[in-house]
Amino acid sequence: MKKTVSLLLCLALVCALFTGCGDSAPAAPTAPAAPEAPEAADDSPEVRLDDSALRSDFVCEDNNRVFYEIFVGSFSDSDGDGTGDLRGIINRMDYLNDGDPNSGKSLGVEGLWLTPVFSSPSYHKYDVTDYYAIDPAFGTEADLVELCELCEARNVKLILDLPINHTGAQNEWFSAFAAAHRAGNTADAYYDFYSWCPADSIPAGRSFRPIDGTNDCYECNFSGDMPELNFDSEEVRAEVLSIAKYWLARGVDGFRFDAVKYVYLGDHGSNAAFWQWYMDELRAIDGSIYTVAEVWDTDGVTDQYFGALNCFDFTVAQAEGLIAKAAAGSGVSNLTGYVESYLDRVGSLRSDATIVPFVSNHDMDRAAGFLSVSNGRMKMAANLYLLGPGSPFLYYGEELGVKGSRGSSNTDANRRLAMPWGDGDTVADPPGADYPETSRLASTAAEQIADPDSLYTYYKTLLMIRHANPEIARGTYHALEGSGKLGGFVSEWEGSSVCVLHNASQNAMDYDLSLIAGYDFSVLSASIGQGEAVLEGGVLTLPPQTSAVLRENG
Repeated sequence: MKKTVSLLLCLALVCALFTGCGDSAPAAPTAPAAPEAPEAADDSPEVRLDDSALRSDFVCEDNNRVFYEIFVGSFSDSDGDGTGDLRGIINRMDYLNDGDPNSGKSLGVEGLWLTPVFSSPSYHKYDVTDYYAIDPAFGTEADLVELCELCEARNVKLILDLPINHTGAQNEWFSAFAAAHRAGNTADAYYDFYSWCPADSIPAGRSFRPIDGTNDCYECNFSGDMPELNFDSEEVRAEVLSIAKYWLARGVDGFRFDAVKYVYLGDHGSNAAFWQWYMDELRAIDGSIYTVAEVWDTDGVTDQYFGALNCFDFTVAQAEGLIAKAAAGSGVSNLTGYVESYLDRVGSLRSDATIVPFVSNHDMDRAAGFLSVSNGRMKMAANLYLLGPGSPFLYYGEELGVKGSRGSSNTDANRRLAMPWGDGDTVADPPGADYPETSRLASTAAEQIADPDSLYTYYKTLLMIRHANPEIARGTYHALEGSGKLGGFVSEWEGSSVCVLHNASQNAMDYDLSLIAGYDFSVLSASIGQGEAVLEGGVLTLPPQTSAVLRENG
């Protein structure tokens, strides 16, 4: 019997526009109207999958979600000042998730990661001056609470970027610390709040700067504007726990932790012990808390932190990562075999540990620069990690193919460019950005939303397929033996199984399903790529750069 699958998507153009700013500013600026939710056209957008395979009633209640990283200041501007803000994110929720995973009208992400929103003098906000206050450029605490409530209503988890390894030099804690050292007041509660040492005994391999008016120096491995807290201090530990409790109480679902391995520079054992303590305390508050750690290193290092919490998988990321290499044709089985061993290994370290894959983030050159959209590698890479296990992360604009790199100016601002809405949004690039406008993107979000053949539509389809087949994200993973550029895996969850196969080559390839012993994958649930997969006589034919999801009959 021959079965094929069609993925039919027709999208209405989002026509709501932000009100622009005039040449002369009014005395009391009026915020532009929020974008209206797109109305369904007569041919309401949909993804048609094999009815016998659909689990359209599935509701995600765990943390195996697709997250979307938002660099807040560059995403969407609600008040016309050029800076993205929390209200801008609220206004764009229908773009991100409209609350109906089967509507086909939104991207369908299931979680949001916001880069730091706390009070800070910089555009990036990783140098926090007050952890209990939202930076005025981004809005108010009430805005964040409203966003949390909106996310909860749509079953979207919201996590905040929490950089606690260091603070900003303008933080009142640091001012009190420096004053205590100038006074020589060792009894002051802030005297040991930051990591410090005498000027004549600075340890090798670490960066310190003088505390003005003293013979002491403070540690600052990232920047002189980012002094590092002393985590041997009980007062510091109590404070960073209080910060997390404060925002959890206001509705956030968890945190992305920045610079995790720098709490005790070069001492992974002490770092892991701190994070184990911290996570034990947080899980006692909320057993379902979502957390992920930035440990930018090899697996051998990140493994040391998995007893406490999940870590981003840097081995699969960037131009030299396994996702990009597999998309380029180096061998799908290299990736699937790695994923199986990774899951087995971290699962032995903590029972609920999982993989957190991504291809790019705010500290990296954008994926569309090394995964070309025109030659299909961007789509293939998306298949490889979004139709996979764990909790994958998208970087805002990835779904549009936005480009951006440090370039000759050597600035991260070029990796954090304004989201190209194309509908009058006034969000502007961050300070120092100079990546050429002509090199960024071929078409805007508004244009891609209206185009059934756009990259945006492709990503939306992928997320719908993933949702309709929940075994993909959360099942027991078994890599299949592949033939170079053709490979995949089987995943078993709650008594049902799926098979995901990828053809990353430039030619059609066949896969004999009888090779998968113990299963009867006779239902073609979905295919996505350059063409339609065909299942006939137990043989799956995959067109070039195409992936398929199969299920057992009954």
